[in-house]
Amino acid sequence: MSRIGKAPITLPNGVEMKVSDTNLVTVKGPKGELTQQVDPDLTIKVEDGEVNIERPTEQKRHRAMHGLYRALLYNMVEGVTEGFVKELELVGVGYRASNTGQLLELTIGYSHPVMFALPDEVKVETKMEKGKNPQVRLESADKQLLGQIAAKIRSFRKPEPYKGKGIKFADEQLRRKAGKAAG
Repeated sequence: MSRIGKAPITLPNGVEMKVSDTNLVTVKGPKGELTQQVDPDLTIKVEDGEVNIERPTEQKRHRAMHGLYRALLYNMVEGVTEGFVKELELVGVGYRASNTGQLLELTIGYSHPVMFALPDEVKVETKMEKGKNPQVRLESADKQLLGQIAAKIRSFRKPEPYKGKGIKFADEQLRRKAGKAAG
């Protein structure tokens, strides 16, 4: 049995979940509205503030889908109530970050600034303090989209293992190498 799939999802106050005939789940809350298409084999029951997902058989595919969709629906509920935050840090001399609305401008050691347009669902905030690395703070109700955007921004200049220069997550631990001087 899927331990994650069996666990019920409790809906907080102010959160509303609707399930259509085609298993299209819509979650509305104070931070926004999210939709997710769920596998048609699974049945979703919303009863007095609790959501339960049931599977028809013990097939490996059904067991896998059971836990997956329960986790996705839980993330949707958490997203519309509290939202998700990812923080990126730019490590390097002369690295800068600024934003104009939904347009993020990064100066990360190339001959040109990197411009990245963010979707409307993601809020961006840049912080540059003297003596600290520039930071980019991303906030969204959609965990999947937020992770994808953060990974894309990190891919512009991944942190290198010798000095640690590049774009990294704020809570990321980098594996450092000694270099040839320590050889």
